[in-house]
Amino acid sequence: MEQESQLTRLGLFDARVPRYTSYPTAPHFSAEVGPAKFEEWIEAIPAGASISLYMHVPFCRRLCWFCACRTQGTQSEEPVRAYSETLLAELKMLKDRLAPGVKLSRLHWGGGTPTLMPADMMRRVANAVFEAVPMGEGAEFSVEIDPNEIDAARMDALAESGMNRASIGVQDFDPQIQSVIGRDQSYEITRAAVEMIRERDVASLNADILYGLPHQTPTKIADSVQKLLSLNPDRVALYGYAHVPWMARRQTMIPSDHLPTPQERLKLFEVARELFVADGYDEIGIDHFALPTDGLSIAQKAGKLRRNFQGYTDDLAEALVGMGASSISRFPQGYAQNASATSAHTAAIREGRFSTARGHEFTAEDKLRARLIEALMCDFEVSTEELVRDFAADREELAAMFKACADHFGDMVQLSDEGLRIPMKGRPLTRMIARHFDAYDLSKAGHSSAI
Repeated sequence: MEQESQLTRLGLFDARVPRYTSYPTAPHFSAEVGPAKFEEWIEAIPAGASISLYMHVPFCRRLCWFCACRTQGTQSEEPVRAYSETLLAELKMLKDRLAPGVKLSRLHWGGGTPTLMPADMMRRVANAVFEAVPMGEGAEFSVEIDPNEIDAARMDALAESGMNRASIGVQDFDPQIQSVIGRDQSYEITRAAVEMIRERDVASLNADILYGLPHQTPTKIADSVQKLLSLNPDRVALYGYAHVPWMARRQTMIPSDHLPTPQERLKLFEVARELFVADGYDEIGIDHFALPTDGLSIAQKAGKLRRNFQGYTDDLAEALVGMGASSISRFPQGYAQNASATSAHTAAIREGRFSTARGHEFTAEDKLRARLIEALMCDFEVSTEELVRDFAADREELAAMFKACADHFGDMVQLSDEGLRIPMKGRPLTRMIARHFDAYDLSKAGHSSAI
């Protein structure tokens, strides 16, 4: 009760803060970064380097009401095929601008619903990716799979194309909750999809589950987590549902009066967390869990855990290139985001130019603060020596920044000569502590609840 009182006093249950999958966050991107800058950054990738590639497929058979991603509904195969042809052209443009010998470290197909693509188109797109950027040694190819939108032919196409990590969205198995969030997906359908994945010797399985949904109770979330654990995922993301109907109009379909209170959200998270830990999963950062054999767990123990637009990652590639409408790329020089509208993105590619619509070019201070925030989000501690060594940071300025944080958060952080650390009791405040080091205007809309 005393800890909850401290968390209340520090604003945990009232604050709206970024998830810090980037710094600065996307609301601070501007049109100053366009296609020319994107090309310049692509061409600056050194010969023989390793990069990551994210490919966005924005189509869904149905639009889940809880989702705030850039998606659009379709009942027809035609828009998906047409969009896939655009991806093929975009990949060819990328290939023409990359230096020799660049290899893939990670390839991720996300959406939307990538598994809406027909099997033959999946193979064509995968082949085009590998013609542009071959897979490097130990590379991962992951795909977001909708259990409602997969069959043997499409699963075969993905496995035969090299998919070695599959990701499934669960959200919650309770039928009432599924109904009010517009996501009907039974445990049986999900289990059948997992069995198809396992039968094809796909090495690893990711799963997403949500807390903070309407009508969710500790008993219900415990039941959903136990069902998920029966599927033996290697890695789980336990995300807090972000109710932002001013950003995602479809969320107006969700009855906000049945959403749990912030205090109830924290309880839901703790119930799920305890079940994952009891089942042998390692806690990864603020909202992931992984088996000790999974890459995330290994990276965390080695101090090599990182954070990007997909959340926590063990990928150390310096460049993440986004293909498709609304995709965001990260380069050592900055961020670049493609046009959000599928029509605008397609028009640009047809004209032979990339669709980069906005982004952000890093300053030296951006790079310093980005690493400081990433270290807090990944390791719950930040090293003064690292920041001085890698970013030429001023020790006295860092000491002043850390002291101001400690003055505000009290014993929820620990200050030492080595740097700043967040102890276990302060970890619910991690995003708020990270926000303390954010130099940008925090009034931008779109941030989610701190828990």
